Amino acid sequence: MQLIFDEPWHCAAMAGDAQAIARLASAALEPLYRFCLYRVGRNRHLCEEVVQETLLRAIGEVSRYEPDRAGGDVFPWLSGLARNEIRRVLSREKSTASIETLWARMDEELRDIYARLESEPLGDGVLDREETREMVGATMSQLPPHYREALEAKYLAGKSVRQIATDWSTSEKAVESRLTRARKAFRATFVALARNLSPEPL
Repeated sequence: MQLIFDEPWHCAAMAGDAQAIARLASAALEPLYRFCLYRVGRNRHLCEEVVQETLLRAIGEVSRYEPDRAGGDVFPWLSGLARNEIRRVLSREKSTASIETLWARMDEELRDIYARLESEPLGDGVLDREETREMVGATMSQLPPHYREALEAKYLAGKSVRQIATDWSTSEKAVESRLTRARKAFRATFVALARNLSPEPL
């Protein structure tokens, strides 16, 4: 279930409340790690460094987070901080410079795809290819956490829509709606990744 980092939480965090800070670190650790791992060439040491530095920076700059503007969703702000840390560590690793270029292009394409996700159909051609564990993992790692959690609950944990709705204290209709958007997001992200990672034109 998506955690809400709203104005009351923000005020507590800015006041140095240990519980509020711990809540951020606990909620952000796994999705940030997933988000960063492929962006640093699956180098776990670099990924851990990026995540740690991102969380330290977030705690130090928590006043810059705008809960009202973000709708209480802190992850886009955190992933923006993480991108800066990724650029920093990759600048040290000359052999991985091309990774940064790739993901800069990916970010631009994914922003465009997500912006028109609800209004335009997406062709299935590229998804007819064999989906390897690597590509699926990369795709899942780049989804917004609330989409990834919905897909994992439905397709990995095998829960029914009713079970998910109960777990999340929401309606079945809300779960169905999120699953629909999550499936579209997965497909769009998979296509964008395949387009940028494939040595052959799609």
